Amino acid sequence: MEETVIKIQGLKKKYRLGAIGGGTLSGDIQSWWARKRGKDDPNTQIGEKQYTNKEEFWALDGIDLEVKKGEALGIIGMNGAGKSTLLKILSRVTAPTEGDIYLKGKIVSMLEVGTGFHGEMTGRENIYMNGAILGMSKKEIDAKIEDIIEFSECGKFIDTPVKRYSSGMYVKLAFAVSAHLDSDIMVMDEVLAVGDVKFQKKCLGKMEDAANTEGKTVLYVSHNMQTIRQLCTRCIVLEHGKIIYDGTVEKAIEIYEGLDGDTTRSYYDLKQVKRPSLDHGRILKLTELEFLGKKDAVFKNAEVMRIRIRWHSSMEINQLRFLLTVKTRDDRAVGMAMSEKFDVTSKNGEDGIVLVFDISNIVAGAYYFDVDVVFCNEFGTYTSYDYPLKHFCFNVDDIDNHKIEWQDKYWGNIQLNSLTIEK
Repeated sequence: MEETVIKIQGLKKKYRLGAIGGGTLSGDIQSWWARKRGKDDPNTQIGEKQYTNKEEFWALDGIDLEVKKGEALGIIGMNGAGKSTLLKILSRVTAPTEGDIYLKGKIVSMLEVGTGFHGEMTGRENIYMNGAILGMSKKEIDAKIEDIIEFSECGKFIDTPVKRYSSGMYVKLAFAVSAHLDSDIMVMDEVLAVGDVKFQKKCLGKMEDAANTEGKTVLYVSHNMQTIRQLCTRCIVLEHGKIIYDGTVEKAIEIYEGLDGDTTRSYYDLKQVKRPSLDHGRILKLTELEFLGKKDAVFKNAEVMRIRIRWHSSMEINQLRFLLTVKTRDDRAVGMAMSEKFDVTSKNGEDGIVLVFDISNIVAGAYYFDVDVVFCNEFGTYTSYDYPLKHFCFNVDDIDNHKIEWQDKYWGNIQLNSLTIEK
């Protein structure tokens, strides 16, 4: 039976809104006396909202969570959902208002760039200081310091005060320290937001090894869904301080990407949608897009997608094409579909067309496409007549005839046609 290393029950964290004090005793007395008489606070700026002592904000509102040893748990959600507050409580940076937390083992945290570093101390001195805070002896740190310095790629500057480091160097050294010091639980909050691509891959590989090989538990917060896919085996979604989903990574990402209000509706009115320039929509303007035969734009990838597009044109135009650029909801490119050539014969009138899109090669997931109507000349260059700045969202559901579960973090989003064996 897998061992539980983190158990959270009924966790809540409350903050008071507004400034707690005016900075001086006389200012606080003035503010208190003004509130007592029902007057405006003389120490607030004009237009600034005045909070009372009773106005509160629950950053976390009843979190229940268990994490097993060796799990890599992703924590995602919109800004202000409570992700960083949760990690700060687990790291003992701040205390909970209510609830119980059970932690088994040493915990090492990297909550933001340079957390726990002293600017006047050198990189080497900060390594020893962080190790001592985690309860390691000088002998234990001596045995690992060369590996830490090598991993951080900061060897040339290791004896320089860290206040002179760039933000990228801060991250490299901080992550190297966190990854190499003895710990059972690693807590990482947006640790890869700063730093070059090569080092990001290096960090992800190290965290994967920590979970899969060394048996460490990893809690990872990020807005980069690709790194969540690569590292995590389980994911939770936070919204307004509550866990709204706990389960598979792909389903969590799908829920997270739907929190911004973009839905899989079947009809779009494009008349008032913004265009990238004044020329777009001037001669030919797309007015409607509809997924035919659907209440919601949800498809099995064995079925065909039928899309009706209507437009208003002010002149006749020949040999146009529709371009559909398909991406996942976190903006990874999937592919581009191009229609056959068609002619616009209506002048100063409404017209339309139905596009048939074969989606059988797209695996289950949440997607969107952009629509561009273009004229392509004999040299292969094209002129765009209209390009509404709108994402047309759709979901593809699972199919039943595949024995192997699709792993899109390794294989992408296009399922190539089956191989045949010649007999």
